[in-house]
Amino acid sequence: MKANLVAIDLAKSVFQVCVLALGKIMFNRKLSRDQFTLWLAQLEPTVIAMEACATANFWGRKMQAAGHTVRLIPAQHVKAFCRVHKTDRGDALAILEAAQRPNMHFVAVKTMAQQDLQLLLRMHERLIGQRTELCNQLRGLAGEYGVYFPPSRAGLIAQASAVIEASGGALSPIARGALVAALEELRTVDQRVVETVRQIAQLGAQDPAYERLRTAPGFGPIVAAKFLAAVGNGAQFERGRNVSAWLGLVPRQVGTGGKVVLGHITKNGDRSLRTALIHGARAVVRWAHRGKDAKSQWICDLAARRGRTRTIVALANKLARIGWALVHGEAEYAVERAFRPRRENAAA
Repeated sequence: MKANLVAIDLAKSVFQVCVLALGKIMFNRKLSRDQFTLWLAQLEPTVIAMEACATANFWGRKMQAAGHTVRLIPAQHVKAFCRVHKTDRGDALAILEAAQRPNMHFVAVKTMAQQDLQLLLRMHERLIGQRTELCNQLRGLAGEYGVYFPPSRAGLIAQASAVIEASGGALSPIARGALVAALEELRTVDQRVVETVRQIAQLGAQDPAYERLRTAPGFGPIVAAKFLAAVGNGAQFERGRNVSAWLGLVPRQVGTGGKVVLGHITKNGDRSLRTALIHGARAVVRWAHRGKDAKSQWICDLAARRGRTRTIVALANKLARIGWALVHGEAEYAVERAFRPRRENAAA
C-alpha cells in the first residue's frame, strides 16, 4: 500500500518512522541507520515530513533525489502537537500532525552550495570569537606587568612584538615567552580569518544573487553570504515582509478583545543573520547624514522622528525585504525604488 504521508523523527543512529496511509497509521517504529537507508530506498515517492534539525538537510536532499516531496517543519511548530510525555513515538506523531495543518510554513531544504556557505560562516564566527579572546587575553596579561599594546586589533598584531621587545625588565622570561607564543597564535588565527573570508566571497560569487546583494547598502561579503545561505532563492516566502518577520525584525503583537499592543521585536528565526543585518544597518545609519540620495533622506527623517536605535532596526527590516527582492528576482538594486518617500512628503 502506498503511503500518503511519512513522518520521521531524526537522530544520530535511530530513526522513528511513522507512516500514514488512507487516513490510518500503518506503523510507528524505530529503525537503525542501515535499516532506515534500506527502507527509504524501497519507499515509493511520497510526502515525507521531518523536523528542521541536525542532518535534516542531508536527508532532505537525498529524499528529493529519490523523487519524494520533503517538508521540513520548524521545531517550535512541532512542539505544539506533542503529547504529555517526551518519546520518539510521540515526536513522530507530532511531526505527522503538524505536517497536515493548513498554512504551516515549511523550511526549504538547503542546497549543497548553501550548506557549504553555512559551514564556512560557522567556522568564521568561531575564529572571530577566538581572535577576540586572544586579543583580550594578551592585553589583560600584559597589563599586569605594566605593558600596554595599541588599542586597535591591527595595531596589536603589527606592533606587539616591538612592544614586548622594548619592555625591558618589565616582563619576566616566563611572561615574555608566554606572550610571544600567544601572539603567534593570534596571528595564525587572524590569517585563518582572512582565508575563510576569501573562501566565503569566492563561493558566494558563484551565485549571481550574491553580486546583486553586494550592491545593496549594508550587505558586505559576510552579510550577503549569510543571507544567501539562510534564504537561498527566497521561493519559500511569498513576499519580503515575510522574511523580516521570519528573522524576528517585526514588533511582537499581543491582542485581546480587539485591542492590539505592539512591543519589542520578536527576535525569532536565524539569530546570526538578524545580528548581521542590524550591524549592516548600523554602519549605513552612521554615515547617512553625509548623503543626499533617497536612502539617506529616508534614514535622516526616520531618525529625527523615532530615534537612532529604532531607525537601525527599521533599516535592518527594510534590508531583509530588499535582500529577498534581489535573490528572488533578477532585478538590480535601485535606491529610488527601495526608499520611496512617505506619501505626505511626496504629495507636498
